[in-house]
Amino acid sequence: MVDSPHGAAVTAENFGLKGPRGWAFRGVRLDAPPGSLVAIEGPSGSGRTCLLLALTGRMRPTEGHAEVGGLRLPRRMAAVRGISALGPVPGVSDLDPALTVSEHLRERALLQRRFAGSPRAMLRPRTERAAEARRRIDAALAAAGFSPDDLPKGPRTPVRDLERLESLRLSVALALIGRPRLLAVDDTDLKLSDSERAEAWKLLRAVADGGTTVIAVCSQAPAGAITIRTCENEKGAADAFAKTGRA
Repeated sequence: MVDSPHGAAVTAENFGLKGPRGWAFRGVRLDAPPGSLVAIEGPSGSGRTCLLLALTGRMRPTEGHAEVGGLRLPRRMAAVRGISALGPVPGVSDLDPALTVSEHLRERALLQRRFAGSPRAMLRPRTERAAEARRRIDAALAAAGFSPDDLPKGPRTPVRDLERLESLRLSVALALIGRPRLLAVDDTDLKLSDSERAEAWKLLRAVADGGTTVIAVCSQAPAGAITIRTCENEKGAADAFAKTGRA
């Protein structure tokens, strides 16, 4: 399991975002303690992904406010991006189908060391830096329940050959290399069988139990998650009004 970071508490009050086509979401209230599993449940087009990105500092809200780990949105968007990480979000954090699993892992560890590490860490001997990167990768893979060695071509398996659940596990592992306080996952249950959907939620619940707050978009929230429900308005536009409660 990844070293247990203290998850970020996430709160929101009258949180909303209006775009060119109208409200993406509006009236969101949320109170999730650290290490929570939060599910954003609703149909496609109901503002789910916009809400996910707004809560992680990637989209600027129009009204209301939220706090992530004590950092107030929208004023501290950059700081919130620094303590959160994106798993799979189509069009934002897609895996490169041409790269292998090992190439993705090496690239993410390198980026983490170069852009998120401390200047002092960069001065450590190369062997120490490599060993630390390996420890981060191994811990993240263990937390995501993903073993590249078990793939048909091992770590050299191209991402395009992965099954949907395998891709989800790899994306989560890549996000966890940075030891975020908040993990965001889009389309959690898309194109998954019932058994695979259960495995996906088991994975995300384990990450949350390990100390990292998890926010996941889905069509159907699992039992026990803190749930935000979005819905399209009667005209079919992407206006969403969300209410929060425990399933």
